[in-house]
Amino acid sequence: MGNPVLHFEVLGKDAKVLQSFYRDAFDWEMAASVPGYAMALPSAQGGINGGIGAATGGGPGHVTFYIEVPDLKRSLEKITHLGGRTVIEPIAIPGGPTIALFGDPEGHVVGLVQAGTTKSSRP
Repeated sequence: MGNPVLHFEVLGKDAKVLQSFYRDAFDWEMAASVPGYAMALPSAQGGINGGIGAATGGGPGHVTFYIEVPDLKRSLEKITHLGGRTVIEPIAIPGGPTIALFGDPEGHVVGLVQAGTTKSSRP
């Protein structure tokens, strides 16, 4: 059994413009979370929730998806062995899940979510 994608993020320079765009383009509900960030709630059968907000420090935008794994440290070790690299070590998000970020062999950044630290966002 594979590991499911649980969450996505779209981050860019203007959170309000991005949130409005995705809300209007796809009829997604936007629920304010922390300053500059909103949860995107597609409410569609089989869909996943995500987040849309401002990139840290006003940096360039990017899209990230998050994969649930049973053990962050073991997954990061395996990823490193396969030619990837750890971008952010495991960190507990206040009021949220425990996550980590890695870069694949071409440098694409992907998120990991520790299983059992958040409710599944799939309906």
